[in-house]
Amino acid sequence: MKRTTEKHGASALLEILFTSTKLGLTSFGGPIAHLGYFHEEYVRRRKWMTEKNYADLVALSQFLPGPASSQVGIGVGVMRAGVLGGIVSFIGFTLPSVITLILFALLITHFDLGDAGWIHGLKLVAVAVVAHAIIGMAKNLTPDNRRKAIALFALIGTLLFQSAFTQVGVILVAAFIGFLLYKHQEMDDDMDAGFPISKKIAAFCLLLFFTLLFALPIIREWTGSYWIALFDSFYRSGALVFGGGHVVLPLLEQEFVPTGFINEESFLAGYGATQAVPGPLFTFAAYLGTVMKGWTGGLFATFAIFLPAFLLILGALPFWDSLRKNPNIKGAIMGVNAAVVGILISAFYLPIWTSSIFEPVDFAIVAILFSMLAYWKLPPWIVVVTGALAGLVLGMV
Repeated sequence: MKRTTEKHGASALLEILFTSTKLGLTSFGGPIAHLGYFHEEYVRRRKWMTEKNYADLVALSQFLPGPASSQVGIGVGVMRAGVLGGIVSFIGFTLPSVITLILFALLITHFDLGDAGWIHGLKLVAVAVVAHAIIGMAKNLTPDNRRKAIALFALIGTLLFQSAFTQVGVILVAAFIGFLLYKHQEMDDDMDAGFPISKKIAAFCLLLFFTLLFALPIIREWTGSYWIALFDSFYRSGALVFGGGHVVLPLLEQEFVPTGFINEESFLAGYGATQAVPGPLFTFAAYLGTVMKGWTGGLFATFAIFLPAFLLILGALPFWDSLRKNPNIKGAIMGVNAAVVGILISAFYLPIWTSSIFEPVDFAIVAILFSMLAYWKLPPWIVVVTGALAGLVLGMV
């Protein structure tokens, strides 16, 4: 018996495409905010999966390198309609920002959006969305004092020690604590999470991931090919980044600016543009590829940087499903899920709150947006539009 609703056929794929594209057009605020939007749409509104299954998927994405929100989106699509569902979900969520950033790269000299009021309004939307998601997840994942303490440990650890590996370390410690505290506790979550991928396919994806990771630098040196060099740089950046999209941006700068692929001015212009568009920050690769080799280069770079995330999530899902049903592992997963709540709260403060709330009027707008989402149950896209308009008005006053 499955606890998620798996569907098949063209209608299911179209439904996934429509929903993920809507999220790709409206999900501003970075990876943590994206998880809030996903929670609202996939768990609360459409009920495609349970709170626990969503939390497990988020926890898995925290273990893996790459863009966490994109991996969660792929996982939701897979659970809904198999591998094709994962591909369609990825395309819908990613394509809007890819197209936008390719256009930015082609016409970047005509844009100056850094101080646009509507961008500030979208940041306020992110505050409301993430707050709503945290409240819902905390209620289900930290119901007792021991798990609240694990969440507090994760909050303090990730807030005070800012590094790319802190998050992974905190999750590992939380898993060990959860294992010690809950290893003998019976749970009512023994049903299949619904990952319709065979272990053979998963093993092939993992083998391909590591083969490309180690073989591409060698092939790059042997051939001297410009395109292979590009593919290697983007693939390696997507494969070795822990901590989400904000971490990959400076890594890409180190990869491409000193080597002369792109100059500092063009890189920084695209960096600013990436902050202004919805969807995953990894789509910055589309901008860089377009600057270097036109729109075909933009699509090529996008494929290269996201390929590791796709291979990892498809490779990990079936094994994760087996682990989560193991009585000796359940306690560890309970600890990890509690830690995820703390990590979300930490990211809610820094950078989401600190980069958005500057004046009392900002907090007042967030309160209105939160009420629209939590109490009046308005669709997220209406909240996004309202926030953007409110920011635009504030910028004009």
